[in-house]
Amino acid sequence: MTFTPVRKLEVWRTLSDNQQVLVGLLAQNNQGVFFQYAANYLKHNANLSPFTLKQNNELQRAPKQPHNGLYGVFSDSLPDGWGLLLMDRMFRQHTILPTNVTAMDRLMFIGDSAMGALSYRPASPLSPQSEQQELDLSALGLQAQALFDGQTDVMLEALVTAGSSGGARPKAQVYFANNDFTTCRAKPNKGDDAWLVKFTSRNLALGHEEGLCEAVYLNLAAQSGLEVPTWKLLPAPQRSGASHWLAIKRFDRLTNDDGRLGHLHMHSACGLLDADFRSPSLDYDDLIKASSMLCKSPQAGQIQFRRAMFNLFAANQDDHSKNWSFLQSDDGAWSLAPFYDVTFSPNPFGEQATAFGGYGKQPPLKIIQQLAATANFSQWSQAKQVLDEVVNSLSDFSAQAKALGVNKETIVLIEQQLNNTYQMNKHLLK
Repeated sequence: MTFTPVRKLEVWRTLSDNQQVLVGLLAQNNQGVFFQYAANYLKHNANLSPFTLKQNNELQRAPKQPHNGLYGVFSDSLPDGWGLLLMDRMFRQHTILPTNVTAMDRLMFIGDSAMGALSYRPASPLSPQSEQQELDLSALGLQAQALFDGQTDVMLEALVTAGSSGGARPKAQVYFANNDFTTCRAKPNKGDDAWLVKFTSRNLALGHEEGLCEAVYLNLAAQSGLEVPTWKLLPAPQRSGASHWLAIKRFDRLTNDDGRLGHLHMHSACGLLDADFRSPSLDYDDLIKASSMLCKSPQAGQIQFRRAMFNLFAANQDDHSKNWSFLQSDDGAWSLAPFYDVTFSPNPFGEQATAFGGYGKQPPLKIIQQLAATANFSQWSQAKQVLDEVVNSLSDFSAQAKALGVNKETIVLIEQQLNNTYQMNKHLLK
């Protein structure tokens, strides 16, 4: 087919009551991608990205980097890893080279299936036209696993529709009705809840135990005083190799009294701060400052400090800038998204993706004390209590993992790493 890059897109926002408002226009030419707010939007709604977008009707040109020529708030709508793989497969099926596809074309392809509240019009003729029909979750997961493992080139349209979220692991954005987790839809009916189901693969670091281990970590994070998403372990078909798949209830969706799903605008630290998630480009010092400023709350900084300490002692070293997000309500107020994508993920070099005052590992006590002060703790003893609570919660790893059915060998492996991490950082508990 003849392919011509899109030149102009409308940006729409779905509010918490499911109403839609026009945000503005995106346009591209040889000079780059430009954005302009709709005048009526600014009369009634707040800025989508207050650190980078001007809250006026000027034509604003996006920087070339680090978001492929887009402003970060719109780049947040695009997938990476798994979702990008599915999208590129679809382009190739229509004899279009992915290298000829612009970021604007990808936004058009995403349409109304992005995480958060933003959607893009007109719809791409290449996007699958998914109906509100029931899907077999087991079949969907097995097909995703086969595609991820390179065992098939056949791709279900439902998988493309459901697979536009970020991250490297195979997953699906689906909708369940009345807590019936056996069948799902790629598009919601009234009364449905929005979930993200993470499938497994033998090629992942923890193989088919990825979901179980993440569930354990979510429990431990909650025990340490952190807010985590609602989650559920779903039985997986035997031939998948997994005992369970992890389902996460989406926190960017709200079920209204009339059964319709409202949306919350979601913005990652990657998009907000122009921090490239592909490389270590974020520091907890900057993240804590930005969180306190954006949320207009000293408590936001303290929560981010607690999360930072959990990541350090839990060896969750894949704490890159896309794993930190903020939610904006209709009135413009910002809050921290729940603590997500938290699991055992050691780096081969033992370095966190987000640094502690410039230190990727084993931060000195003085640096963490400075970080605590930045996080609005008036005394080190208050921050020290946070560390104690985090370390105490992680001491329960073996019992929690055993209860959820993690293999003994995996428990021993992770327990050993946790002990090593504790030994390297116990100087912070003074």
